[in-house]
Amino acid sequence: MADFDPNDPVYKTDALIAEDIEAYLEQHQNKTLLRFITCGSVDDGKSTLIGRLLYDSKMIFEDQLAALEADSKRVGTQGQEIDFALLVDGLAAEREQGITIDVAYRFFATEKRKFIVADTPGHEQYTRNMVTGASTADLAVILVDARKGVLTQTKRHSYLAHLIGIRHIVLAVNKMDLVDYDQAVFERILADYRGFAEGIGIESFTAIPISGFKGDNITAAPSDKTPWYGGPSLIDHLETVEVANTAARERSFRMPVQWVNRPNLDFRGFSGLISDGEIAPGTPVRVVPSGRNSTVKSIVTMDGELDRAVAGQSVTLTLEDEIDCSRGDVIAVAEDPPAAADQFEATIVWMSDEAMVPGRGYWLKLATQNVSATVQHPKFEVNVNTMEHLAAKTLELNSIGVCEVTTDKPIVFEPYAESRTLGGFILVDKITNATVGAGMIHFALRRSQNVHWQQTDIGRDRHAAMKNQKPAVLWFTGLSGSGKSTIANMVERKLHRMNRHTFLLDGDNVRHGLNKDLGFTETDRIENIRRVGEVARLMTDAGLIVITAFISPFRAERDMVRAMLPESEFLEVFVDTPLEVAEARDVKGLYKKAREGKLKNFTGIDSPYEAPEQPEIRIDTTAMGIEEAADAIVDALLGDA
Repeated sequence: MADFDPNDPVYKTDALIAEDIEAYLEQHQNKTLLRFITCGSVDDGKSTLIGRLLYDSKMIFEDQLAALEADSKRVGTQGQEIDFALLVDGLAAEREQGITIDVAYRFFATEKRKFIVADTPGHEQYTRNMVTGASTADLAVILVDARKGVLTQTKRHSYLAHLIGIRHIVLAVNKMDLVDYDQAVFERILADYRGFAEGIGIESFTAIPISGFKGDNITAAPSDKTPWYGGPSLIDHLETVEVANTAARERSFRMPVQWVNRPNLDFRGFSGLISDGEIAPGTPVRVVPSGRNSTVKSIVTMDGELDRAVAGQSVTLTLEDEIDCSRGDVIAVAEDPPAAADQFEATIVWMSDEAMVPGRGYWLKLATQNVSATVQHPKFEVNVNTMEHLAAKTLELNSIGVCEVTTDKPIVFEPYAESRTLGGFILVDKITNATVGAGMIHFALRRSQNVHWQQTDIGRDRHAAMKNQKPAVLWFTGLSGSGKSTIANMVERKLHRMNRHTFLLDGDNVRHGLNKDLGFTETDRIENIRRVGEVARLMTDAGLIVITAFISPFRAERDMVRAMLPESEFLEVFVDTPLEVAEARDVKGLYKKAREGKLKNFTGIDSPYEAPEQPEIRIDTTAMGIEEAADAIVDALLGDA
């Protein structure tokens, strides 16, 4: 039996492993971090390049190297030589197809800097994945196959990288070994790319001739195969380029408030990650959007108080004054605060299999802010292959368009070109909680800044007091023929006898006037409900009990109206009638027309109905009559009043 060697990795104790980790962290903790992506057309060598970087930076463990060598012989594409792409293409589907599908993140470090690299998909089908990888990157390496030159995907990914706000672009002309390191080939590709880059606003980029497979011009040593190239190697450039935090520290101070830190009665601080600038005790600050001013009293961290904090640090600020400040607010330097608005123009990348529905309510998340938002019809869609602006009614998966966005309350923002933190947002589906889009704010719409809420002396409370009742909206929803209008009419009659001040908004009636310009497409249905919701809200401001009878088939739109009203003033009444029962009644003959194909977008036939999941009131019309249903609704309403 061989002698025991405590330094053999196989026999290392937990203590020795901990020592190794501690030594590694100590070696790298003071280095700056650069996040970058590799992108380009399919089979341009992105994964191979990253594999080479990991290999040359000694970031591969011995067992990984052994597995890589075995996999290279078994499924590799480089004969008996190491296939570096296998280090990154981890998905089975990627290995089978020879392409990158998901975004693969890898860490490596050199003597000068730490790196996180994202290998992003090259195929157009996975544009949303590429955008995800680029969203946090400081630099993009755009690979071009020297044999093929600048392709459509090269242009697409360059446009996306520029759109996302990546300031540093590297044009890596790869596979130079397959064109005999011909300078003329490199110069021709460089000229083609420069002409395109200038056209989309890329002011500068760094071009490097490389071979990911052979390692030319990737490590610090210049390749003797390209004596005509006098620029830096890829690693040299990555080690010296400016990182995001460096630029962020030069901008005005911004800190989105993540939470109010209140461990005891004697301490109240505001915690968050500083996105821009620097701060010190004694600095005058302003809380946006409230506009209240104060002065920084102290900067608190787990390691004690600081004399100064900069972009990239997570801190807790205490202020000299007791002012209102909560999650979603932004603490900024008083002399240069960001703006707040509720209407914007933005570029949106659509990331959902289901198309965007103009007018539908989505959650909009920007920094620590979370508001309800609607997106209007696109002004235009961008053809990322040709850069043309195309007319569009919606945005499909992987589409990019410019749209107007309206939020239910002002949010603190800055143009994305100035701040990724306060200019970039995501859209989230209210039902599934899935991220459906990513957006970049251009500017606030002028009308949002010029139209202000006019304060009046007589408010909703005084209107309600005069009528001696609590305002409310009884929102009836259900299939056509379920009995909504009949029951709603009976409810109003009963309330009228009790001297309650009411108004009934019926689905058919409002389409004769207020909404006569709307059809029955999904988009028009959403706008129909939005308008009715706004009218109902105004009527509750007048102190009325509003009764509405609309199919309102989509949960998101019913939730949109609920969000317009104070808590407890929206009562969803689900008139629960099975489709076969509603169709059997068919008083208006609508189901018959829909079945015959003469009536399109009819709820329950060729358009969906999303039943309420937790309505305040549920009426089973198969188990109770109209009078009994109306009594149950009135009891629920007045018992809640």
